[in-house]
Order: sequence, then C-alpha cells, then structure tokens
Amino acid sequence: MFLRRPTSRGVWTVLVPVVALVAGLLFATSGRTALGTDLRAGESTQLSSLVEQRNRVIASQQDDLGRLQAQVQHLTDQAASRNGAVAAAQAGGAAGMAAAELTPVTGPGVQITLDDAPRESGAGLPTGARPDDLVIHQSDVQGVVNSLLAAGAEGVAIMGQRLIATSAVRCVGNTLLLQGRTYSPPFVITAVGDASEMRSQLAVSSDVALLEQAVEDFGLTYDIRELRSVDLPAYDGALDMQYADVG
Repeated sequence: MFLRRPTSRGVWTVLVPVVALVAGLLFATSGRTALGTDLRAGESTQLSSLVEQRNRVIASQQDDLGRLQAQVQHLTDQAASRNGAVAAAQAGGAAGMAAAELTPVTGPGVQITLDDAPRESGAGLPTGARPDDLVIHQSDVQGVVNSLLAAGAEGVAIMGQRLIATSAVRCVGNTLLLQGRTYSPPFVITAVGDASEMRSQLAVSSDVALLEQAVEDFGLTYDIRELRSVDLPAYDGALDMQYADVG
C-alpha cells in the first residue's frame, strides 16, 4: 500500500512538464494565427465576405437565367409564327402571365420603409428594451405584405424583387433572405394598387399594430408614402418547385 505514493509522484513528475509543453504550444499557435487580432472579429469578417460573394454569384446566375429566358421566348415566338398550335398555346400561356406576376406592372401605389431603431455606438439599450425590440422582424415584413395583398394590390416587390405566390419572406438575424439574396435594413416594400385601400388594410393588421407600438416605444421606422406612379418589374427568377406536398 505504501509503495503507491512514490509511484504516483513519479507519474506526476513526468506528466506536469508534458502538460505545460502542450499548453505552451497551443498558446503559441493561437498567437501566430491571430497575429495580435481578435479571432472572432476575423470570423465575422470572413462570414460577411462569404455572404457578399454568394450574393454576387446569385446575381450573375440570375442575369444568365434572364438571358436564357429571353432566348427561349424569341425561339417560341419564331415557332408560333409558323405553327398554329404553338401560337394557340402561347396565347393561352400569356393570359395567365399577369396573374403569375410574370409581366411588369405600372400604376399608382405606395412605398413602405421599415428600419431598425437607430442606436449610437456604445450606447446601451433603452429602458425596458431587449435587443429584439429594436430590430425589424419577419412578422413585421410579412404583416405589411399580407395587408397589401389583402387590399388587392396588383403587384408587390421587396427591395425591387417582385413577389410571386411561392415567395417566402425570411429573416436571419436582422437581415432579410428573399429568393436567394440577403438584404440589410432599411427594407423597402413597394406595391401597385389603391393606396387608400392598402392603408385601410394596414390599419387593421395585428402584426402591423405590434410594429407601430414598437415604433412608438423604441423608435423603429415605419414610413408609408403614396406614389402617383410605381413601376414593378416582372418576376424573373426560377419557377421550379423545390418542395411540394400532396394535400
């Protein structure tokens, strides 16, 4: 029983220098990697760069898609000029393009701007506020869009992107993810339609009411402007379904 003390002491005599050596190597490696900078800040910068790079790739792909769609339309028009069946099918498809948001639309309407509460650098939160109280949420954007559609808007766009039936409005942090692209606030929503009817629908929306309360309490931006003429582009993204469920 008494022989275990020398044995244990001998093991620790060997292990302590080894642990100290490994710890020193880790500290040295971390120092060389950081080069005197904040590693977390570097990760944030890298993530921001990746998002910007992805946005550029998506924009380039959408430009390519637009050119290919124009070529398809040109070839279809040529075929329709020589084939009555193709012309009839083309006419039938054109009748539904406006309802599918595939044609531009122009007319009177509104422009709505949503933005986070302004905050000075280093300033703390307002009394009684949480960080989530100071930013625009997905429910705020969706509430505005739903109200515009309920008012019979002929077309709605967010940040210049035309919305269609399958468009999904999602927020990741305080950024908006829409049809493959990310946007930072302020978020601008435009719609063509009867401005007074759209204002009426916005006024009775429970989601918009919560937004208006946050505007009053914490200084968020919810600004509505009536415009004599609004130009909305046609939707030019992919129309393929990614997910489907048989109900």
